[in-house]
Amino acid sequence: MRVVKEFTFAAAHFLPKYKGNCENLHGHTYRLQVTVEGPVREDGLVIDFVELKKIVEAEVISQLDHQDLNKIIENPSAENIVLWAWGRLKKQIPLVELKLWESPTSFVVYDGQ
Repeated sequence: MRVVKEFTFAAAHFLPKYKGNCENLHGHTYRLQVTVEGPVREDGLVIDFVELKKIVEAEVISQLDHQDLNKIIENPSAENIVLWAWGRLKKQIPLVELKLWESPTSFVVYDGQ
């Protein structure tokens, strides 16, 4: 069974390898969707939403919220942000997919492949 939780964070970045408006410093309100998968345990849960929130907040949200992403991630495109987050979360939860919205209509999806 899959369990999904969403988070938001605001951050600034610029894309040094991009030619166009995004090469200039600008900000987004990102939406991150975290999907984990596993069997339903004896307690009726795959993972406790409280525990999932605690891990994602500590490993990703608290690190990126209201930050200059260029100081944390080289070339912080949506794709590179997801790869960074995946690396921090995969060690701790049965992660199967991350979705990151950069705007209400533009997002990336990563499943570890």
